[in-house]
Amino acid sequence: MARVIITIRVMPEDTDVDLDNLLERIRENVPEGTDVRANEIVPIAFGLKALRINLARDESLGGTDDIEEAIGNLEGVSQVEVEIVSRIS
Repeated sequence: MARVIITIRVMPEDTDVDLDNLLERIRENVPEGTDVRANEIVPIAFGLKALRINLARDESLGGTDDIEEAIGNLEGVSQVEVEIVSRIS
């Protein structure tokens, strides 16, 4: 079964959001069968930073809507944007 790597950018509501804590809550709340892999904090503008996260899952689990919804519903999250979806074998 093929797997996909999904790169997402998570924008916090403001500069006061603890991104390390947010990352831990994301790890706890991603849908079953989705693994959080590499991540980094990316500066955006005016002190605002975002999380860029790589997630891995089986291709058979479908699109990214469930991931976006799970993360988007967390407190402190303003926006979730899928940047790249790549198929790996």
